[in-house]
Amino acid sequence: MDAIHTEGLTKYYGKTRGIENVCLAVGRGDFFGFIGPNGAGKSTLLRTLLGLVRPSAGRARILGLDAGRDRVKILERVGYLPSEAAFWPGMRVRDVLRLGADLRKRDCGREAERLCQRLRLDPGRKVETLSLGNRKKTAIVCALQHEPELLLLDEPTSGLDPLMQREFFDILRERNAQGATVFLSSHILSEVQRNCARAAVIREGSVIACGSVQELSRAGSRRVSVRGRVELEGLAGVRDAHITPEGVDFLYGGDMGELLSVLAKGGVRELTVSEPELEEAFLHYYEEGGGEHDHIPA
Repeated sequence: MDAIHTEGLTKYYGKTRGIENVCLAVGRGDFFGFIGPNGAGKSTLLRTLLGLVRPSAGRARILGLDAGRDRVKILERVGYLPSEAAFWPGMRVRDVLRLGADLRKRDCGREAERLCQRLRLDPGRKVETLSLGNRKKTAIVCALQHEPELLLLDEPTSGLDPLMQREFFDILRERNAQGATVFLSSHILSEVQRNCARAAVIREGSVIACGSVQELSRAGSRRVSVRGRVELEGLAGVRDAHITPEGVDFLYGGDMGELLSVLAKGGVRELTVSEPELEEAFLHYYEEGGGEHDHIPA
């Protein structure tokens, strides 16, 4: 049984697009990345999965339960971290954490204390005095303290310093090793590449590629470095070319046979073809028509 399964999930706000025809399957125990820039529909998808907004079409099942009909049962078993957290003024961090635990009818005191220590969060601080980073830490503890089966994380590291980002991902990997499913929505490609085994790419509300992170990187293009004299004019698939006196470096998404044929006509002394970083490959999916519905097997 999948932790997340959607079929044709669509949400419009009046005439404004949220998400369109999203079909996803995230297995239990996956560490799954959901990649897209701001405005692509990541937050709308998460809110729809949680039943916080009603879809315009399609359906979603979370942990085998219907996202609309079984919303309360789902929320008991899921930890949700919104991209921006707000708290009632006058409360202390410990009050926020206790409220979250009480809403789930759980005693989370021991785990909340452990998480606060690891994230260096003072539970006695009033929420209105918290920095952006400490507000994010408070939201993280709220999402994790009841040890949920599924974590839905929306831009979770914004506001965290590098040390806390590293500690946060250590915690997530520990939870994942214990069987929890992690769904990480992010536009920071390096953290997806470092931590996720599988990922999906969303563009303008639609999922346009899905597969292993390694295959998503390969599907876009190759990083090509040529030392010597070569003429690339008219060769389709070349982008981000950087020409130096020694040669040229570029990303190539065209036919490799055509590339080798062109290079054979020049004075190539050295040729290197390598996989690009996910961040480089990712740009392919946001070009006009690039990566249209590339469902890549894991």
